[in-house]
Amino acid sequence: QVKLVESGGGSVQAGGSLRLSCAASKSLANTYCVGWFRQTSQKEREALATIDTSGTTSYADSVKGRFTVSQDNAKSTLYLQMNNLKPEDTAMYRCAAQPGCRMTASQALRDITKDYFGYWGQGTQVAVSS
Repeated sequence: QVKLVESGGGSVQAGGSLRLSCAASKSLANTYCVGWFRQTSQKEREALATIDTSGTTSYADSVKGRFTVSQDNAKSTLYLQMNNLKPEDTAMYRCAAQPGCRMTASQALRDITKDYFGYWGQGTQVAVSS
């Protein structure tokens, strides 16, 4: 079992930055795919960024060039650096992890909002005002 806890959300003006963290209850090294997705108030989910077991990353077009996903050396914390935030980035941001993952980062990006990822955090809210 893995527990994921997000933090770092808040309110920011358009153009601002936030850094989200996702603390895992144990190291997610070697066999885990990890990533971030967001959920709007209408409950729609959008995949944002993933890291596969080789360390390769993949991003949604909507955040490419603005968001950066990374992990600490111990692979126990996942980060999402968000720059040049826009009002449409307002959402609940959630991290996810899947052990025994054999997908590439791009494949994981397609599946992170579906049932394949076994562990999800509760989320941290981000609000961007214009």
